[in-house]
Amino acid sequence: MRSTRHVELTAAGRVLLEEGTLALAALERAADRTRLAGTGTGTDGTIRLCYTPIASFGTLGAILTAVQTDNPNLTVIQRERYSATIPARLLAGEDDIGLVLYSEPTKGVASAILRVEPLAALLSERHHLAATEAIPLAKLQDETLLLFSREHAPTYYDHIISTCERAGFQPRVNAFRDPRPLAMLARMATGHEVGLTPASFAFHAADAQPGVVAREIVDPEILAEWSIVWPAHIESAAIARFLDSARKYAADNSWLS
Repeated sequence: MRSTRHVELTAAGRVLLEEGTLALAALERAADRTRLAGTGTGTDGTIRLCYTPIASFGTLGAILTAVQTDNPNLTVIQRERYSATIPARLLAGEDDIGLVLYSEPTKGVASAILRVEPLAALLSERHHLAATEAIPLAKLQDETLLLFSREHAPTYYDHIISTCERAGFQPRVNAFRDPRPLAMLARMATGHEVGLTPASFAFHAADAQPGVVAREIVDPEILAEWSIVWPAHIESAAIARFLDSARKYAADNSWLS
């Protein structure tokens, strides 16, 4: 619709624009699947795996090693996502499998708990709690906890807060909106904050970052729950093989004990 002052889309034009955008997105996904098929593995031999960044030490590497050992011809393309965004990307066909902290129930997305582990504290070796081999949770009452923002993994964040409240205190939190693990580690080395992360990440990270130590949290522990998620309506041999290998590794290594 055109006037002497401005130009705007008619109702039909707006519908066409919206539908055209969706069609282009579908074409892009189809082109991506065609490209993957052209690599010689075929789309059934390729998995697009998305994972929350904090999985990058310990959990992710172990799963990928197990999957590749069992399925040497399976191609895995890895993408970092935050837990809260992963279900929507699976439903949109952008990814095939996700690794998340505390899976949020989502219609059309299947999930299975893969690992349960305690959280651990990451802190500067100069921090006054660094001399303690295992830190009672109540000792964190007067500390500032460094966590990633609640919007990235709401259930995980709320679980940490509620466990602290049951231990008798309201935690003081400094939340990263864009929590890149290396940025957190660099901050730990120079600051007074205490980072809380799954132990599989914390102890690997402390070994890799000078000036940072990892300590167990006890009395009580705070548990992290890793889940593997995938589209419930899609039947894929590649997804089935990936899930079988990941679950077998979890069972063999007592990840659910």
